[in-house]
Amino acid sequence: MRISKGFKMRDLCGVNIVTPSGLEQANFNKMMTLNETAAFLWESVKESDFNEDTLADLLCSEYEVSRETAQADARKLIEDWKSAGVLEEE
Repeated sequence: MRISKGFKMRDLCGVNIVTPSGLEQANFNKMMTLNETAAFLWESVKESDFNEDTLADLLCSEYEVSRETAQADARKLIEDWKSAGVLEEE
């Protein structure tokens, strides 16, 4: 899977917000905020294919977290991103 091309992460007054890239596509009810960790993952995979293991590897390399916790967090994040409609599946 990968992040859909039509979405960008922007910093809005210190808050990481994911929005459609063009104003003509903007649905302000669909904006998504990302915490620092989710923003790190977004930036790390924004232009590449990834899966749960990819995100878990990134979490383990950047933070002091167990593999089990990283897998669970990656799984939840992917579910959230799918629900928000920002992912393309292969």
